[in-house]
Amino acid sequence: MASRRNFLKSGLLTLSIGTLAPSLVQANPVPDRSQSLLSQLLKTMTRHTVWKELSSIPFSFPSHHSQGMVKIGENYWVSSVEVLPESPGDRSHGKGHLFQVSSSGQLLTSLELGEGPLYHPSGIDFDGSHLWIALAAYKPNSQSIIYQVDPFKMTAREVFRWEDHLGAIALNPDTQILHGASWGSRRLYQWDSKGVEKNQSSSKSIPSSSQLNPSSYIDYQDNQYLGGGEMLYSGVATYKKPGEPAFSLGGLEIWDVLQGQVVHQVPIPLWSPKTGRVMTQNPCFLEAVDPNRVRAYFLPDDNEATLYVYEAAVELSKEK
Repeated sequence: MASRRNFLKSGLLTLSIGTLAPSLVQANPVPDRSQSLLSQLLKTMTRHTVWKELSSIPFSFPSHHSQGMVKIGENYWVSSVEVLPESPGDRSHGKGHLFQVSSSGQLLTSLELGEGPLYHPSGIDFDGSHLWIALAAYKPNSQSIIYQVDPFKMTAREVFRWEDHLGAIALNPDTQILHGASWGSRRLYQWDSKGVEKNQSSSKSIPSSSQLNPSSYIDYQDNQYLGGGEMLYSGVATYKKPGEPAFSLGGLEIWDVLQGQVVHQVPIPLWSPKTGRVMTQNPCFLEAVDPNRVRAYFLPDDNEATLYVYEAAVELSKEK
C-alpha cells in the first residue's frame, strides 16, 4: 500500500530555501522546500472556489464525536471521543477511540487510547509509517499523552507527556520535528524528535519551542503535513452578534512551519445537509487526485456520521 509520503514526493516544484527560524531545525540538514502538488492547488483556492459533492457514505457504527482523520489507500482512520458522564455536564470520564473504517463506511478495527481522564483525542496525521495522536483531558490547559500508532497492526506506543491540551499533532518527516496545537490552537508547539524518541515521560525533558498563534481566523480541529515544510490545518470559528443566532465559519490554513507563519487561508463554504454544521467542524482530509483537482473528505456530524466527499477543480498558474 502506497504511503502518503510517497504521494507527497510526486508532482513537486522546487522553491528557494528560506530562513529556518525555529531553533529546533537549525541542527538538522537543510530540509526539502519542494512544494507539493496539493499545496500548490490549495493556494489557488479562494472563497469563490466551486465544490462539487461526489458521494456521501454513512458510517455503519456509532462514531461518537470525531476529531481527526487520515486516508491511507482506500481506508480511513478516525480518532473520536466518547464521553461517559456521571452527571449532567460531566466530562471527567470517557473513552478515546481510533477507528479503521472501510471505503463503504464499515468498521474494520478499533483501538482504545488514553488513561483515566486523558481520553480526548486530537487531530491526527500519518507520517508514512505511523499515526501521531494525542489524548488529553476534556478541557483547555490540561495534560496530554502523545502516542505513535502503527495503523496496520493497530498498536500504540506512548512517546511522551505534555502539560497542555493538544488538539492537533503531526510529524514533519523531512525534519523529524513534531508540531502540535493547543485547545483552540492559540499556542503552537514543536518538539525535537531526538528527545521524543527517548520515550521520556516528563515534558521538562523534551526539547521544545512554542509560539503564540497570530492567526485567529479559525480554531484548528485537524492537521495534515503537506510536504515542503508546510502544514495544513482545518477548523472552525463561531461568531455571534448580540441578540442574533451564532454563525460558524469553516476554513483551511497553510502554515510554513519552518518560517513560523501562515502562507494561505481560505474559507470552506460547505455545510452538512443533516445538521447544518460547517464541513470542517470536525475532521477532514484532502488530497490531489490529478494536476487540477482537489478531493476533500469531511466528517462534520457526531454519532451517526456520514463521510462527505467533495471535489474542486482548480488551475495552476502557468507563469514561471
